Amino acid sequence: MKHFSAREIAAAVNGELIGLGPEGPETPLTGGVVTDSREVTPGDIYVARRGERFDGITFAGAAVEAGAALVIAEQVPSLEGRPLPTVRVDDATVALGQLARANVEALRAAGDGALTVIGITGSAGKTTAKDLIADLLSSQGETIWPPNSYNNEVGVPLTALRAGEDTRFLVLEMGARSIGNLAYLTSLVRPDIGVELNVGSAHSGAFGSVENTARAKSELVESLIAGGTAVLNADDHRVAAMRDALQPGVRVTWFSTRGTLPQAAREGDEIVTASDAVSDASGRSAFTLELPGEEPQHVRLALLGEHHVYNALAAASAARACGVPAKTIATTLATSGAASRWRMELIDSPEGVTVINDAYNANPDSMRSALKTLAAMGRGDAENPPRRTFAVLGEMLDLGESSRQAHADLGELVVRLNITRTIAVGEGAKPIYTAANLEGSWGHEAAWVATIAEARDLLQAELQPGDLVLFKSSHDAGLRLLGDEIAGVTTAS
Repeated sequence: MKHFSAREIAAAVNGELIGLGPEGPETPLTGGVVTDSREVTPGDIYVARRGERFDGITFAGAAVEAGAALVIAEQVPSLEGRPLPTVRVDDATVALGQLARANVEALRAAGDGALTVIGITGSAGKTTAKDLIADLLSSQGETIWPPNSYNNEVGVPLTALRAGEDTRFLVLEMGARSIGNLAYLTSLVRPDIGVELNVGSAHSGAFGSVENTARAKSELVESLIAGGTAVLNADDHRVAAMRDALQPGVRVTWFSTRGTLPQAAREGDEIVTASDAVSDASGRSAFTLELPGEEPQHVRLALLGEHHVYNALAAASAARACGVPAKTIATTLATSGAASRWRMELIDSPEGVTVINDAYNANPDSMRSALKTLAAMGRGDAENPPRRTFAVLGEMLDLGESSRQAHADLGELVVRLNITRTIAVGEGAKPIYTAANLEGSWGHEAAWVATIAEARDLLQAELQPGDLVLFKSSHDAGLRLLGDEIAGVTTAS
């Protein structure tokens, strides 16, 4: 973060300074910004926001004792009867965003256009695309990006506040649970490049419809001003329709596996394509990357799953807009693995079982992609023998009225893909089991268990060396932890 004084911070967040000595308000603060008192290091600013389970003000004293130089809070905390150095605000979470805005604006003003902000959204793939883009840009200059899925009104400001005077690229994952979320986030940190991956049925229950999901996602690219770049999925008709919502002067780069511009394209738009895409029994995809005006580049992704071709194309498009050379893009895509946990994470257990742990999140599209990858890996090829495949599937949350049918569709799919064994876990996932039986599953192919403990017992009784097992569910269904247990790795959740 830029070195602000306490007085400058108070002005940025519309707060009142309390508890500082005569020279304190003008002293530059050189630490970072945290919202967890356990993460405080000397010189940090501690934002005491109200969370779902805890009120940060409770831990303000501990934060100052750990070295926090300033507290931003809705009340003035005290320690042994004396007020702590505080900026009192109406809403600490809002103040966090205001401080992030001040930081990025100050860096842009001081850096003469050197800072480029990339915002990424979509119903699926945001975290993987974010990690790929960050990897691509890191070779060109200091790049800041969020760990895991820091994509909301807390995570986005915290990431933006890590940017400093030497930062060349700021990569932000931006999520939305309602209309207006992305408009708010982009009002804090306006992107120069906006990446729209897809619009699917993820969280359609929260939004009310897929159309509302598209409306919410479009807020990212609507925030771009003249000179900005929109990176749009040409193969998703709801994303393609966002072309008409862009402000004049915004450049457009489409990405596609079909190689054709959509009807919404206009003169001057460019397209990045993947031609001749194929997937092998390793679960990885290869294709020819075609960038405008460049020699075609052969790419074989290190990432597992054919759906990552789209994430790679989006990342390549954003990187090209930032000046990354074509050969660097191809080489980096071929070596970038999963940087965030529980996203098609491939682990060989000590017992000889191969685990695909993709249970950080789930929606119908990502479920289908993961199951297709499992089936392809299980079939084998000339170099890889066939393997038994297990699909351990939990509930997809936030699907609203479409939930039962969406789960039933998966039950039909596992039968058609010839998955050896399907285990549906939890009441919400039961339609997977029911539909699999109706589709033609017989004998021992499909099972339903009510709890993760029952799924663990079943797997421990049935898995053999050489088996391949996929864990896939929404985050709160908890299957990622069972996946770690079966894989024999220590979970840091």
